[in-house]
Amino acid sequence: MKNTIKQHLSSYLFCASIMLLTVTSYADEPTQEMASKDTQQFSVTKQALMDRLSGFNHFSADFSQQVIDEENNILQEGQGKLAVKKPNLLYWQTQQPEESVIVSDGDTLWFFDPFIEQATAYRVDTSVVNTPILLLTSTDESLWQQYSVSQTDSDDFLIHANDLNSRVKTLELNFFPDSTMLKSFSIVDSTGQLSIIKLSEVAINQTIEPNLFQFNLPDGVYLDDQR
Repeated sequence: MKNTIKQHLSSYLFCASIMLLTVTSYADEPTQEMASKDTQQFSVTKQALMDRLSGFNHFSADFSQQVIDEENNILQEGQGKLAVKKPNLLYWQTQQPEESVIVSDGDTLWFFDPFIEQATAYRVDTSVVNTPILLLTSTDESLWQQYSVSQTDSDDFLIHANDLNSRVKTLELNFFPDSTMLKSFSIVDSTGQLSIIKLSEVAINQTIEPNLFQFNLPDGVYLDDQR
């Protein structure tokens, strides 16, 4: 049961970070927490990231994932499929080692664990604050005011939570050179746990069936409704 809970939390934090990739707009003015930063450089860096993110409306990919603790021990490895579409739509299916499904239909963020026959529902608008991956599909400019952006090189960006109590501390996005296509991303959460997600078979702006972003509660599954 403990492993199931950890996997659920890890998936929740990951999902929170991937929706950043579907942001289509952002705030031009830095927040008070950003005031000590070089405003001009901040603006240039954020603009560079937003230019990359605006290059697609939706994408799908296969992924492999490693979860690593602060002592560099591998806690979990997995594989699956994901799809993201603006605004606010997400499908994330872990196929190995255990199946789980995360779906955002635009209003509700669903987590379904077939093994324990339970689904949990969260409101998307309240989940974004603590789960920056939801920004991938958001068009809410005010949300970007809660994060700062830095750049390690021309194709790698770090998104930092300004709130010290945020569940996700940093999200790193790695693009192919001079491309809007992501090759990997990683998340560091408040416990120091690192999740590394590597993408393959990435398809940008190819048709994704709308029903992929709909979740129907299976018969006999318990619903934990947090909305």
